[in-house]
Amino acid sequence: MGRTAGWPYLVARAATWTVTGTRCLTAAGLRSAAVRAGRAVPGRTPAEILTAGLVRLGPSFVKGGQMLSSRADLLPPSWCAPLGRLTDRMDPMPFPAARRALAAAYPPGRDWPFAALDRTAVASGSIACVYRARLHDGREVAVKVRRPGIGRRMHADFRLLSLGADLAQRLPGLRGTPMRRMVEQVAPAVLNQLDLRREAWMLDRLRRNLDGLVRVPAPVPPACGDGVLVMEFLDGLERFDPGAFEPAQRRTIVRNVLQAIYRMLFADGLVHCDLHPGNLYLRRSGEVVIVDAGFVVELTPRVRKQFAQFFLHMVLGNGDACADVVLASAAPIPAHSDLDGFRRGIRDLIASTHRRRAGQFRLASFANRLFTLQRTHGITAAPEFVFPLLSLLTLEGMVLGLDVDVDFQREAVPTLLKALQIKESAEEAR
Repeated sequence: MGRTAGWPYLVARAATWTVTGTRCLTAAGLRSAAVRAGRAVPGRTPAEILTAGLVRLGPSFVKGGQMLSSRADLLPPSWCAPLGRLTDRMDPMPFPAARRALAAAYPPGRDWPFAALDRTAVASGSIACVYRARLHDGREVAVKVRRPGIGRRMHADFRLLSLGADLAQRLPGLRGTPMRRMVEQVAPAVLNQLDLRREAWMLDRLRRNLDGLVRVPAPVPPACGDGVLVMEFLDGLERFDPGAFEPAQRRTIVRNVLQAIYRMLFADGLVHCDLHPGNLYLRRSGEVVIVDAGFVVELTPRVRKQFAQFFLHMVLGNGDACADVVLASAAPIPAHSDLDGFRRGIRDLIASTHRRRAGQFRLASFANRLFTLQRTHGITAAPEFVFPLLSLLTLEGMVLGLDVDVDFQREAVPTLLKALQIKESAEEAR
């Protein structure tokens, strides 16, 4: 997967970052100046300029754009629409490149598993393209083929991000913030998306864990190869479009989605952090379908329990208990930390969100206030908490599009109570 990236390559990659960023800022600045001067401005909008820049920078940056594309509650449609093209409508790789990847996956001596394989991709993302095929036994399958050569670039990007975070956390305003630790926590989870054998295993686990709530395609392990994932082909998939369903159907859909995410977070600990519109679909029947399992992480029992405890006490409006959970999960707390001030801040934060429905709550704002409190009072929580937050942040925009009145806090209670009861019983048994 091209894991080696020496200093010459890192320097060249950093130069690419700089040039691409400068071009984007210059183009956006010139357009803004023309608009202020009242001149007609043909060509790309700032959102389109940003989207093109992210594509040039590659998968590590495209992932951030994908998450932003689902946040119609935070960004206007003029920004979400261009960013939305990053989910599964990127330019496919030329078929000769796909042929090379397939040849490497099925070398001489390895049986070719396909009776037929379409040359045109049915979906195209930053890391892989998906083709429709038919196996020799007649089954219709989706064949996910990793783009050749992207591994080296992604490993270099995260190496540079780690170095940048190391410098940033030495600055006066960020001193003590574990930015490098957070990058190093997230990097393996993102880079795991290069490993399609791992994704086949995760698809199977999610399929079993979420049975009855959402549909996940079954992988076909005997047909998979290095850099190639083969899974059952599911047709009739459509984008999340609230207008296509009656209000009662939308309520059922959003509750199934919420129950699936709560089961991941609090019961199973196997969390999908990338539920953007390119990975989450609907069928006409209202069935929810997850087609990708690349960005899936497994929470440790400790982190899962602490996150469940925090969420339950948030639902109950118990700010003091929420503060206790954060403090229990924190790194060593400096002696000068203002714990009383931190507890007051958490109480105020929880009181301001208690009993709020989806349309009255914004997770991004909540998380920002929580992180500000931690930074102000010298409390450094476990970086692993970023994965549950990523999962909820990516999904929140679609939930709001379906049902702003859903009581997302109350919906979590049965799963939370069951999960915490099981954990406590297990601990007592030990």
